[in-house]
Amino acid sequence: MKVDNPQAFRFIMQDEIYLLNKDKEVINTSSSANIPVAETQPVVELPPPVIEQPAAKQTSVTPEPQTPDPLVKTPEPAFNYLGKNNKNFLVLVNYANEEHIVATHLTALESILKRKDLSIDDVAILNVYKYTPLKLATLSEYFKPTRLVIMGKDSLPEGIGNLPLNQPLQGKKTHVLYSFSFDEMMSSNDNKKTFWEHMKTL
Repeated sequence: MKVDNPQAFRFIMQDEIYLLNKDKEVINTSSSANIPVAETQPVVELPPPVIEQPAAKQTSVTPEPQTPDPLVKTPEPAFNYLGKNNKNFLVLVNYANEEHIVATHLTALESILKRKDLSIDDVAILNVYKYTPLKLATLSEYFKPTRLVIMGKDSLPEGIGNLPLNQPLQGKKTHVLYSFSFDEMMSSNDNKKTFWEHMKTL
C-alpha cells in the first residue's frame, strides 16, 4: 500500500511499528526524564527499644507482732450440792456411795441446824468424794463461806493446813470447825455432845 503522507501511518499502525529505533530511544529518554524518581532515603536501623524493668522492691519481712491469746478463764466447777447456801454455811462430808449424804445422817444434821434456827436452804452440803483432790481456794471462791464445818478427816480440802480436831477457829472471813464424821458420831453419844457444843459457837 502506498502512503503519500507518512503521518498517516499513525492512524493505521502502532507507534512502535513505524517509529525508527533512534526515535524510540529519544521518546523513552524524554518520557523517563519527566517521571520523578523518589529519592532513596538511607535506611537507618534503630537499636531495639530498651525497656527498663522496675527495680525490684526490697521488702523486709517484719514479723507481725504476736497478739497474746485472750486470757482463758478457768470455768468454775459445777458443784452438785444439797441446799441453797443462803447463809454461806458450808458443810463438807465424804460418802463413796451417796450423792450427797446418808438419809439418817441428813435427819440428824437437820435437827442440829434447827436448834440454831437454820434450815437446809441456809447451808450447802457438799459430798467431796467426787471432787477430790479439792482445794480450799476453789471452795472459797465458789461458796464464799462464812462458816465451814468439815466432818471427818476424809473431808479435809487441800491447802487448809493442820486443823486441830474439835477446836473451832476464827479466820479472817470464815469460822471453821473440824470435827467427827457422822459415822463416828452416830456410834458415840460423847462425840455427838462434843460436836453439838462446838456447833453452837458457829
